[in-house]
Amino acid sequence: MAMLIEPLKLTQPLAAFNGGVLIQPDLATVVDQNFLPAGVPEQVIESIEKHGLDVWIYTATDWFVRDVNGPHVAREQWTVKFPPKVVKSFDGLLGRVAKIVGVSDNLEGVAKCEKDVQEAGGTHISAARSQPYYLDVTHPNANKGEVVVAMSKLLNIPAEQIATIGDMPNDVLMFKKSGVSIAMGNASAEVQASATYVTSTNEDEGFAKAIEEFVLNARSANA
Repeated sequence: MAMLIEPLKLTQPLAAFNGGVLIQPDLATVVDQNFLPAGVPEQVIESIEKHGLDVWIYTATDWFVRDVNGPHVAREQWTVKFPPKVVKSFDGLLGRVAKIVGVSDNLEGVAKCEKDVQEAGGTHISAARSQPYYLDVTHPNANKGEVVVAMSKLLNIPAEQIATIGDMPNDVLMFKKSGVSIAMGNASAEVQASATYVTSTNEDEGFAKAIEEFVLNARSANA
């Protein structure tokens, strides 16, 4: 997220790790944070590994992997613009975990892992795919729906006046909390059905078209 702050001139808090950490653009001032409860990371890691997925760990400031050559590590490093810390074991790192990610190119396996982790974790976690090959596990209050609620309170903007846009299963919770929700055209049928509107794909300027058609035009019509 750091690479977006200057180009977009962001001044409001950022929601990292699906809302696990709310932080000011200086990336030093934490507004709020929700770490996984004690004992839960160990259970989640065991459950993910039973499905044959690689495991990544995120604390408030660091990303840890055990295999730098594992699936999608290089892609993620290119995306976030910083490297992971490579460790032999996650021992000693599980006290302040913001997010655990299960990673695999076996997409059916990731989907099955998602359901099993949700059932096993119950009310102690929030688990959803952020990509077909990523399963994100966070504190139950660290989900995109709670981000809408938190930002509504923080900025004193009614949730019904907030617009959200996304394309993955973990976006559905924020769709439910916001007044206007927009699914990308490349989203699954399930995600699209959960949204107020559907825009074009991310390869066809879907975000820009959504802002123009469903946000700016709506504001002009209500002016």
